[in-house]
Amino acid sequence: MQTLKEIKPGETVRVVKIGGAGPVKRRIMEMGITKGVEIHIRKVAPLGDPVEVTVRGYELSLRKADAELVEIES
Repeated sequence: MQTLKEIKPGETVRVVKIGGAGPVKRRIMEMGITKGVEIHIRKVAPLGDPVEVTVRGYELSLRKADAELVEIES
């Protein structure tokens, strides 16, 4: 399964599953990233950290470690 970390800028994907546990998973979900939501990848910094995405109509920056926990499908 692909993760959000592996996606290139300009692509739009759908969340299948959120990994992690406890506070980390809850924080990702509180940002609006939940199962079934569409995410558009806006930019990825030169070293891959952070990843800028659009979720539910607003812009969000995710750390590479957090993006790796979000499993997606194209």
